[in-house]
Amino acid sequence: MREKQKPTESNQKWDVIDQIVAKELEMFLQVRATDDGSGKACQQEPNMFKAMRWMSHSVLSLKTLESYLSDLKSAAAHNRNLMTEKYALMDNLIPHPTLGQDLILEIAAKEVQWMQEVQGKYPGLIQGKTAEFTNYLVCEYETYSFETLTLLLEDIHRAEMKELNLPELRYRNLFKRLGYSSIEEAQKHNSTQQ
Repeated sequence: MREKQKPTESNQKWDVIDQIVAKELEMFLQVRATDDGSGKACQQEPNMFKAMRWMSHSVLSLKTLESYLSDLKSAAAHNRNLMTEKYALMDNLIPHPTLGQDLILEIAAKEVQWMQEVQGKYPGLIQGKTAEFTNYLVCEYETYSFETLTLLLEDIHRAEMKELNLPELRYRNLFKRLGYSSIEEAQKHNSTQQ
């Protein structure tokens, strides 16, 4: 009888990401965007949500991902919906937590700087408004545990030491998943469609 092979760290990482995205989607579909109880328009596109969340997590370390998965499980066990909290924070409907704010602001500042570099390299393909992106990031990170924030900052510092741009890596992963050989091919395809 053959011994079962141990899963590689890479396989473990993709499995953890799948679990995270499933839990996030479950929470996201419960978010109520208006007083009449109707959901956000993007709730009608769960596959797009899953692709974007997969992309977001695809560059993080296994330790960071496992810590965030633990955050999601803990929140669910305490009847908290982290997606509802994030959107409530974005709209200033609930008070912003103070724990971890220094970490959050450092992480968000680097992510914004990287994103601006990516937008400069791939204009027309990757767009967005800095203020909205910053608010989105800060409010999402405010739902993370202090442990997850600490591990996320370590991921940021490791990327800086290797001179990597995490948003660019995220988009490279996304476009490969969508069938492009590279982000450059996606940019070229996008420019011919305009």
